[in-house]
Amino acid sequence: MSSGGVCFDAATGSRCGIVLLNMGMQMRMRSAMDCRRFSMEGHLRMKMLVTGGAGFIGSHLTQKLLNLGHSVIVVDDLSTGTYSNISDLVGTKGFQFVRDTVRNESIMTTLVDRSDVVFHLAAAVGVQLIVDRPVHTMETNIHGSEVVLNLANKFRRKIVVASTSEVYGKNTKIPFNEDDDTTLGSTRFTRWSYACSKMVDEFLALAYHDEFDLPAIICRFFNTIGPRQMGAYGMVVPRFVRRALANDDIQIYGTGEQSRCFCNVADVVDALVKLVDCPAAIGEVINVGTTESTTINALADKIISKTGSSSQKKYLSYEEAYGRPFDDMLVRKPDLTKIRKLIGFEPEFTLDQTLEQVIQFEQER
Repeated sequence: MSSGGVCFDAATGSRCGIVLLNMGMQMRMRSAMDCRRFSMEGHLRMKMLVTGGAGFIGSHLTQKLLNLGHSVIVVDDLSTGTYSNISDLVGTKGFQFVRDTVRNESIMTTLVDRSDVVFHLAAAVGVQLIVDRPVHTMETNIHGSEVVLNLANKFRRKIVVASTSEVYGKNTKIPFNEDDDTTLGSTRFTRWSYACSKMVDEFLALAYHDEFDLPAIICRFFNTIGPRQMGAYGMVVPRFVRRALANDDIQIYGTGEQSRCFCNVADVVDALVKLVDCPAAIGEVINVGTTESTTINALADKIISKTGSSSQKKYLSYEEAYGRPFDDMLVRKPDLTKIRKLIGFEPEFTLDQTLEQVIQFEQER
């Protein structure tokens, strides 16, 4: 295999501008029971597989892993991820990109076998996408995770499974602890299909751990934001920033008094790298985020102020925004007790600092 970066479209067999990845001839044989001990930040160079690696969080994680000296294979079908997120990495030693879905078991068998660790981030994400395409959401999230977890178990690979704070649903016990009950809304509201699909992912990962001793770690992300996040699928911060920079009205869904805790993607990625190297994290569900909270109204005010925008806040009902009834939760805040005990986690970046990063990124696009 070339020591440079590789880009390969598995669906067509075509190159993505660099080198064709010969999946069959380059496959390295190894025992299915080979569980190598490693240190993510130590001297051992590991082979990492990042599903959904062209997405927002996945691309930042890929860059972090490469910076630590590991080699990384990214598999992404670019349905919500974008090639521009990883294009600067093509040509980097140890980087490879395979354009395909994680539901392609044949390709995934080769990729998981050739990896030491799997970060499973591939998923249908974004409220707008979930509302518009619930079947795609459930098929992508549930079947994709079935394939990846089965192969991680077959080859005995440590796996980190990305989940979401959405699984807490409408629980009113604040902050959310990992062992709290989940309270989902009616099945009439398609937005809960995402939470339900990620709960199934969690159940499946924990079942593989309990029944087969698969070294699996589940991370529940809380409103991760930062440079490269897209607003196309309903992500609020890039959507607000882009409208503020254009001096357009900032559209707020509902009253704007919903509160969220927005965590910088760099803090989330640092947590992932540390958690995968923490033996006590195996078999655990772990909140990853910040406890710094803000309302959506206050978020809009901050962005207007920081951009010097003449934008005004405009309120839309959920039905106006999504074209159908929509169920939302007023407060979403994590209990970080577990992650603090495991890795001493404390977010480095404040919301103000992160917003400034996002604004600068959007200005330079």
